[in-house]
Amino acid sequence: MPIYEYRCTDCGNRNSVLILSLSNQTPPACKYCHSARLERIMSRFAAPKSEEARLEALADPSQFGDLDENDPKSMARLMKKMGREMGEDLGDDLDEALEEGGNDMTEMDSTDID
Repeated sequence: MPIYEYRCTDCGNRNSVLILSLSNQTPPACKYCHSARLERIMSRFAAPKSEEARLEALADPSQFGDLDENDPKSMARLMKKMGREMGEDLGDDLDEALEEGGNDMTEMDSTDID
């Protein structure tokens, strides 16, 4: 079952359409403006990674070149990247907690740290 991508000529939005049957296709319509004037575009290619390949990518030392373990924002970026790589939805709650934690740490001055 292929997924084809189209661009609406009326509103310009990109649409992905799952084709369930090649023999019985219904003409696609834009899911944003419902126009039938769509042009097919080249799709991006995606290949799923195995869990082993994901872990190897995370263990690559070149991934940590810009990491500053004393900077909460830098650590938050790393955590988000790791979550994306593992296919985990970390959710908005984690983003908020990381932002709050980062703000708390940056608001502290050197006299607050022992």
